[in-house]
Amino acid sequence: MKKALSLLLASSMLLSMAGCNADNQTTEPLGQPEAQMSEHRYQPLSPTNNRNEERGRQGLSDERHGHISERPEPNNRGRKKAPINPQYRQIQLLGINDLHGQLNVTRQVNGRAAGRADYLAAYLKERAKNNKNTIFVHAGDMVGASPPVSALLKDEPTIEFLNTMNMDVGTVGNHEFDQGLDELLRLAHGGNHPDTGDFEGSDFPWLAANVIDDSSGEPILPRYKVIKRNGIDIGFIGVVTTDTPNLVIPSGVRGLSFIDEVDAINDAVDELKRQGVKSIIVLAHNPGTSNANGDQAVGELVEMANNVDDEVDIIFGGHNHAYMNAVVDDKLLIQSYSYATAFSDVLIEVDPRTKDIVNKSAEIVTVFQDDIEPDAEISRMIGQYEEKVEPIVNEIVASTNMRLTGQQNENGESILGNLIADSQRAAMDADFAFMNPGGIRADIDEGDVTWGNLYVVQPFNNTLVKMNLSGEQIRQALNQQWQPNATRMLQISGLYYTWDANQAPGEKVLNIQLPDGTDLDPNETYSVVVNSFLADGGDSFTAFRDGTDRETGPVDLDALVDFIKTLPQPFSYEIQDRIQKVQY
Repeated sequence: MKKALSLLLASSMLLSMAGCNADNQTTEPLGQPEAQMSEHRYQPLSPTNNRNEERGRQGLSDERHGHISERPEPNNRGRKKAPINPQYRQIQLLGINDLHGQLNVTRQVNGRAAGRADYLAAYLKERAKNNKNTIFVHAGDMVGASPPVSALLKDEPTIEFLNTMNMDVGTVGNHEFDQGLDELLRLAHGGNHPDTGDFEGSDFPWLAANVIDDSSGEPILPRYKVIKRNGIDIGFIGVVTTDTPNLVIPSGVRGLSFIDEVDAINDAVDELKRQGVKSIIVLAHNPGTSNANGDQAVGELVEMANNVDDEVDIIFGGHNHAYMNAVVDDKLLIQSYSYATAFSDVLIEVDPRTKDIVNKSAEIVTVFQDDIEPDAEISRMIGQYEEKVEPIVNEIVASTNMRLTGQQNENGESILGNLIADSQRAAMDADFAFMNPGGIRADIDEGDVTWGNLYVVQPFNNTLVKMNLSGEQIRQALNQQWQPNATRMLQISGLYYTWDANQAPGEKVLNIQLPDGTDLDPNETYSVVVNSFLADGGDSFTAFRDGTDRETGPVDLDALVDFIKTLPQPFSYEIQDRIQKVQY
C-alpha cells in the first residue's frame, strides 16, 4: 500500500473497488407462520412512517445476506474430546469460512456482541497456545463483499490479517473471483495494483483442485498441500462450488472451467495416497448445515461426503454461512457460520503406524466479545486501516428512525429490498426494478446513515442497466426465482404479484399487476432496471439476458445514496405487500 491516501479518495477510484456480485445460500428451515394475504396496494416510490409492519423474519430466499439470527447452543457444551490414546498423535485444526473482509464489523448473536477480527484472533491464539500442533485453515470467501476498511484497500488488509494469524492453507470461494483471475492471483502470490502499489500477497497457499484454466488445461492453483504436524503428513485438498459461474459476472470467470468437485477430490486423493498420505482433509467452499446435535445434515457437503474416496476424513465447508457439525459416511463435516462470528476447533488423533486419522471431533465456537479481550496486534492493524478510509466512510448522507432489514418475510419481501429496488427504478426512470437478494449484504441501523453504512449494504460496484422486456419475459424472470437447488426472491419495484408454492416450477407466479390494479400485459413492452450482475443472467436469471435497447446507468450504490437523500429526514420504509403468497 504505497500510494498516498489522496489517490484512494479519488471518486473514480472509489467506485471501482468493490467487485461483482454473488450470493450466499442458507439452508436454515423457514418454519414461520403464514400471514393472510392483504388487499393493501402500495404507492410506488412513496415510503411511509408506519413502523408497525412485521420485520425480521426468516424469509424465502436462500441467501443469508449477513443477517444474524438466534443460534442454537449445542448440547455438548465445551470441546467434544476424542479419546486420548498415548499411542496416537494429536493435532488441532482451527478453521474459518466466509470472512468477507469483516475485520472491524461487530454483529449481534443471541443478543450479544460478536465478531471482529481482533476478537477472532484472540480466540484463535488462545486455542493455539494450548496445542502446539495446530493448523489454521479456511474454506473460502475470505475477501469479496467486504466492508470499506478492506474493500477500499483492495482487500489487502484481509490478506495481511490472515498472514499475521499464520494461516496455513485455504481454498478459493466464489467471491475470490469477484475481480477476476488476475486479481485473485495478485492477492495469492503478490503483485502491483495501480491504486495501492506493490503487495507481497499471501504467506500461505490457496488451493483450487476443480478450477481449470482453459488455455492450459491445468488448475489455476495447486490442487492440494501436504502439511506435517506432530510427525504426521496431512493432505489438504481445495475445491469451490461448480455454481460459481452463476454467482460471478462473466468477466470474473472468463477462460475458466469448474469441474465436478468429487472428481477433482478423488483424483487428488489418488495422488496423495501414492505419496503415502493417509490423513486427508478437504476444504470445500460448498454449502451444508445440520442441527446443533449433528442430526438432519443436508446440503452439497452431504452429497460430497457420500461420494468422495473414504480416505477423506474431514470436510470443512462454507458458502451458506451456516452451522454444521455432523458425521456422514464416517466423514466429519464442519462449517462455522461467517463474518468472523465463529470458528471451528477440530481435534484429530492419528495412528502413526497406519498414518490414518482414527479419532476426530469438533466444536463450533461463537466469537462473543464479552468473553475475551481483543488481540492488541490486530486491533492496531485495524485502526491503521480505519484511519486510511475514515474520510470517506464517515460521511453522513441521511438518518433513519428505524432499523431497515433485508430479512424477508414469508412472502419473500423485505423492507431494505423495497428501498433498494425503488432507488434503482427512480435512478433509471423505469417501469419496474428487480434486485437480487444476494446483493443486499447488511442491514441499516437506526440513526445516522453514513456512506460506509450504505457501502456495506451494496459493496459490489454493479452498474444499473435499463432494458426492455415483454410482460411474458418478466413473468419468466419471476418464475426463475425457484430453481432446483435454491430459491432467490427478487426484490421488486413498480409491480406486485402473487405466487403459489403448490404450483410446479415455472408456473408458481400467478397474477402480476401494476399499482393501479391492471394486469401486466404479456405482449406489452416495459422498461426494466436491474444491476449488471442480473443483466448478465447472474443467479441463473437468464430471462434478463434477452433484454433489448440496453442503457447503462449509475453504480447501484450511487443510486441508493442519491435516493435516500431525497426522502424526508429521518426516513423510514415498510413492507408494502408487493409480493404475496397464496394461503390455503
